[in-house]
Amino acid sequence: MIRHLLFILVHYRTLLFSLLFATILVLIRALFTGSSFYGFLIWNLFLAALPYILTQTMFWYPYKKIKNRTRSILFLIWLSLIPNAPYIITDLIHLHNEYSFWKWFDLFIVFVFAYNGLILGILSLIDVFKFLCDHLQERWALFSVFGICLLSGYGVYVGRFLRFNSWDIVAQPHLLSNEIILSLGHSKVWLMTFAFGTFFWMVFSVLRWVKE
Repeated sequence: MIRHLLFILVHYRTLLFSLLFATILVLIRALFTGSSFYGFLIWNLFLAALPYILTQTMFWYPYKKIKNRTRSILFLIWLSLIPNAPYIITDLIHLHNEYSFWKWFDLFIVFVFAYNGLILGILSLIDVFKFLCDHLQERWALFSVFGICLLSGYGVYVGRFLRFNSWDIVAQPHLLSNEIILSLGHSKVWLMTFAFGTFFWMVFSVLRWVKE
């Protein structure tokens, strides 16, 4: 157990340091202002980390031993979680809150959390791209990832404006499906879907290029 923990700390040390830095910023703000208002960012960052934790776990697990049905379920779970990564960008809206009175420092805090969430999401997306390349031609894998980015963009809209969470797919499926159908008639939905989806795709493309 200790050996595995040490391996995780060493292998992911840079990423863990970045997450720790974001968390410390919130703690420092709470210490100096007496307000824990931005504490919710820590929870949002945890949700953003779940897709990457899932895909990395699959890399260390003998993937070929997993049944096709289980693979499909895991992919759907991942797909429902991945919008949580770019979602943190929309937390910039909280800068207008009355409890956000350290404007520049608060802006920096949200930026750091949004950066971490985005990086976690892209790293997880790169993992999925590698999985897809094992079964599809690269161009089809890229096309699939672009589709996932658009779905993530819509997921951001569902989270920010419709106020649903990933687990509402199970907890409130009928209400969620009804709201989704009603939302498709609004131009703001398509604008936000393509804006966030394309941005997510652009960052994925740049980081993929850097890694190669």
